[in-house]
Amino acid sequence: MMKPEDLVKRLETQLGENLKSVILYGSAAGGDHAGAHSDYNVLVVAGQLDVAALRAASGAACAWARAGNPPPMFFTQEGLRQSADVFPIELLDMKEANKVLFGEDVLTDIDVSTDNLRLQLEHELRGKLIHLREHFLLTGARPRKVFTLMIESLSSFLVLSRAALRLFQKEVPVHKIGAVEPLGRHLDVDLEVFRKVDALKRKKLSKHEVDAEELFAEYLETIGKLVEAVDAYQGAL
Repeated sequence: MMKPEDLVKRLETQLGENLKSVILYGSAAGGDHAGAHSDYNVLVVAGQLDVAALRAASGAACAWARAGNPPPMFFTQEGLRQSADVFPIELLDMKEANKVLFGEDVLTDIDVSTDNLRLQLEHELRGKLIHLREHFLLTGARPRKVFTLMIESLSSFLVLSRAALRLFQKEVPVHKIGAVEPLGRHLDVDLEVFRKVDALKRKKLSKHEVDAEELFAEYLETIGKLVEAVDAYQGAL
């Protein structure tokens, strides 16, 4: 099994002085890594990212991916700083839980604007709501497929709910489902349907106990209200 430290050694060999920083982020850095069921997410910062640099790093990246991990995310330091306005959700998650494996902590001085966070949240939520409607059309309203659609889409909406909670408070729960209750209070939106779908996902609620179409109607309406609330956000009180 290839570990993050093994990746760092390969990158040091292949990139030399061009390698500036390697940072582990996400669940593995935050102590919530679930072994074979979780990925190691790695940010790599280099001085230059031209074709020659990418070719030099490709061997390490391929070995890392073959070990079952997402490809490392490559940035230059300036490129990372300039991305704060378009990737606020991702950068806030990185800043919250990370471990520097090599070089300097390039995330410390990156500031993320609440306005940019709200804008990305609205963009992501509206896009995923559109896709949710599209995919429902393709289910033919068959209960089994409707349940699957909700279960498979839930994670994305929980990620965005957790990110939305950052509009109101600096500290957010480690587990995404933990953001549902406080976010609902802040936005005055009942998000309980997320817990129902999560219970289905974890098999704590039987599909025989709920009507698929009724639950989807509640799910769709709730997401629509969440989008409207994020759109109307004027700043935490």
